[in-house]
Amino acid sequence: MDLSGTGTVAGQQALGGPGAARQTAQSADRPMGQVVQAFIDLGAKPVATLTVEQARRQPSMADAVRRVQQQRGQDQAPQPLASVRDISIPGPAGAIAARIYSPAPDGSGGRAPLIVYFHGGGWVIAGLDAYDASARALAAQTGAVVLSAHYRQAPEHKFPAAHDDALFAWSWAISHAEQLGADRTRVAVAGESAGGNLAISVAMAARDQRLPRPVHMLLVYPVAGTDTRTASYLENTAAVPLGRDDILWFVDKLTNSPLDLQDPRLDVVEKANLRGLPPATIINAGIDPLRSDGELLARKLQAAGVPAMQRTWPGAVHEFFGTAAVVSEAAEAQAMAAQRLRDAFGRGRLPLAGL
Repeated sequence: MDLSGTGTVAGQQALGGPGAARQTAQSADRPMGQVVQAFIDLGAKPVATLTVEQARRQPSMADAVRRVQQQRGQDQAPQPLASVRDISIPGPAGAIAARIYSPAPDGSGGRAPLIVYFHGGGWVIAGLDAYDASARALAAQTGAVVLSAHYRQAPEHKFPAAHDDALFAWSWAISHAEQLGADRTRVAVAGESAGGNLAISVAMAARDQRLPRPVHMLLVYPVAGTDTRTASYLENTAAVPLGRDDILWFVDKLTNSPLDLQDPRLDVVEKANLRGLPPATIINAGIDPLRSDGELLARKLQAAGVPAMQRTWPGAVHEFFGTAAVVSEAAEAQAMAAQRLRDAFGRGRLPLAGL
């Protein structure tokens, strides 16, 4: 494996260039480009050029959405739900911050399904607030309770700390589903970017450790491999908000050594056993180094006998899923994801082995 470059991801160092950010804004569909431009105007810089502390403080795509809403004169209030509350999960390595999103009752008198959701941020930055819009949308459109769980982040906590926390959050959610107002037999796992990687890792661990399994996996532009020489990496070397150097930077902070890249939790498409996993919905953006990861993962899942549906929105960029307030492509992606999850909740039953 070629490990040249600034990080420990396979491949060569990416070559950025002046104006790359504005080029991304111009290449994207117009509403998406407005969000990218707002992100730039707010002063956001490639994380690969920043310290960890600077990267954690800089504006997010959620901030960019609010800027566009302000420019358009739109209401910036978050999507309303019956209840949104922060909790703390007592994890084995310390408290895990989490947020419960509860939709209005559907009138059936039964318990709602449950979605355990993991946010993105390259295992290093971001948190519950940055991905609040995605979790709200999933709760509102599926009628499910959503548990958005944080996790220990690198470089303070190297691999596999985040993966361990994600699995603990999954197990905790199942055992406390009734307290959350949810049905423990209808639980899905979901995540964006690094969170999508955590989501499929949770599904693999649940299968291998004979824990209750998800009825569905929603994987939004997941990190699924360690090869940065794929077509989408080469096409989107300096894309915004995520370019190839940025991913090298994230993985350099995450990993203890190049040996971690052999772990099936990181190199899912080449090293993981995908048989016996739940059906998957994979969402990708065209202007994103991770597009090929999602497309290849879908093919590998299908080859392993796992029903998998994958769709790419060509004019969208990484992190577009949570921009539905101003980007119609994101609204389409959310609607598709919600329908797939509703279908899974309607016919899926969660095995209770291990409880």
